[in-house]
Amino acid sequence: MMQTMQQEIDERTNLTSSNKLELLLFRLGNDPLLGRTELFGINVFKVREIIPMPTVTAVAGSPQHMMGVVDLRGQILPVIDLSGVCNCTPSNGHQILLITEYARTTQAFAVESVEDIVRLEWRQVLSAEGNAASGMVTSIARLDGENSDRLAQVLDVETILRQVMPSTSDVEVDPERIGPKVEIKPGSVILAADDSLVARTMIEEGLTAMGLPYQMCKTGQEAWDQLQAIAVKAQAEGKTVNDRIALVLTDLEMPEMDGFTLTRNIKQDPRFSSIPVVIHSSLTGSANEAHVRKVGADAYVAKFVAEDLANALRQALRTLH
Repeated sequence: MMQTMQQEIDERTNLTSSNKLELLLFRLGNDPLLGRTELFGINVFKVREIIPMPTVTAVAGSPQHMMGVVDLRGQILPVIDLSGVCNCTPSNGHQILLITEYARTTQAFAVESVEDIVRLEWRQVLSAEGNAASGMVTSIARLDGENSDRLAQVLDVETILRQVMPSTSDVEVDPERIGPKVEIKPGSVILAADDSLVARTMIEEGLTAMGLPYQMCKTGQEAWDQLQAIAVKAQAEGKTVNDRIALVLTDLEMPEMDGFTLTRNIKQDPRFSSIPVVIHSSLTGSANEAHVRKVGADAYVAKFVAEDLANALRQALRTLH
């Protein structure tokens, strides 16, 4: 049994080296606008446990969509009504609790039902930026390939946590704790990629506090395309890419191309291989950190502590000098 579980874990971990992911698909209930139930998904890597809905203890003064807390083997976890957050109504109540780990915190999400686990390539996952989902959906997954009409909405849990529990997930960037401004080559920038609106905002605040100019991308594919374009332009100007890009800062989970693939592409291309790459992710754990080393990233920092990010960037940029 343990051997089988370990094989499954190893297999899932190996997905990250081939631009693939596994989504846990679930339903939240009836959508009043559409009159039907929709499929939602989150990365299996972030799901620690799936359990039948236990008794939830209400907490006085809880914010909207906070159902209360549960005691899970001695750990008190906040329970978030994910159906309420997404404006859905479960017809049979909340049947399942998803125990998840995001950005150094553990929390529980109440859902109506769990459907399946599906294995996809990141190119089947398209950015949902600009849709009407109030920033709570980062991407849309085409579950059966390019011509599929079966879609799942991939939730931006970082945004949801910030909305429901701002006291624990809202991060103020304190310039004093960030430390002194960082000097980089004039005319160069930090190229950053993250599909979460909340994460991009936090990153922008941190880079601004460090005095670092940046160019922000929403997917790994967009960052890769930008690198190609910058390389062509730099060559035409008699410069190198290193004159234009001081460092690449990337999330791991992104539509179209994930951060592992972006990093591998950068490190395997002679034009870009000397550019430091820092991976900044809420996917923590030793398995991911091992893959970070395998694909050649220069540093790995867990979301989101502004001082930790600043220290990782400072250290990676120092290797340039």
